This record gives sequence, structure tokens and C-alpha cells, in this order.
Amino acid sequence: MHELALARNMIEIVQQYAREHGADPVKTISIRLGELSAMSRALHFCFGAASRGTLCEGATLHIEEIPLTVYCPGCDENKLPMGRYSFRCMDCGIPTPKIITGKEMELVSIELTQSREHLAPKLDRPAHPQGQSTHFAFQSV
Repeated sequence: MHELALARNMIEIVQQYAREHGADPVKTISIRLGELSAMSRALHFCFGAASRGTLCEGATLHIEEIPLTVYCPGCDENKLPMGRYSFRCMDCGIPTPKIITGKEMELVSIELTQSREHLAPKLDRPAHPQGQSTHFAFQSV
């Protein structure tokens, strides 16, 4: 199952990031998936099983689905195609093979909870209350 492998890979990346930043557990993972990936439902379904026993167990998975858009050379504009597998412009009917959006697979953000051992005061910095939440956002390149 491709979705299970994707979920496990994503969890590995998130866990590595959480460990590097002294967090435990992960509260929320936000990703963007293009419509053409056709994996949103399956990824949501297998995320719980894939995250069992990891820092991501119990985390909320937010998936933003990005619609399919294509470039129409006849209209010289980005458009929605006639259908998911019909790459023709809805206005002029010309074939539109250049996909603009809809193939994305991006890790957008991770919300972490600081572990107790990392909440102890360090040097002259004041202590943070237990369970402090930290939000990290990733920008697409």
C-alpha cells in the first residue's frame, strides 16, 4: 500500500524534527496534497496505524487538498480542466497538458509539545510551563 509507506516516511521526518527540537509528542501535522495524488482519504485512514508507538501517535493530521489547475495555451490562462482525467480547457476545448497545481505533496507545518526534560530552566532563561506548545511552519520552495 503506497499510502502506508507515505505515512511512515512522513512520520519519520516529523519525529526527527521533533527530537531535534526537544519535543514530545507531536500535536498536529499539516500537509498539502494535490488532487491528482488521490491519497487524502487513504492517508487519513492509515495515519493512525502508521503512527502507533511513535511521537506522532494521537496527533491530528490536517490535509489541505489542492485543486487541479492547468495552463490553457488557447486562452493563455490557468484554468480548471473539464475533469480530473480530461485535460481540456472548459472554455475553448483545447488540450491542456501542462499541470500548474494538483500534484503537490508538501509537509506544511508541525505543532509540537515540549517534553518535560526540555522545560527545565537553562542559564538565565525563565522556565516554561509544562506542556508548552510550539508551532513550526515550513515554506514551500
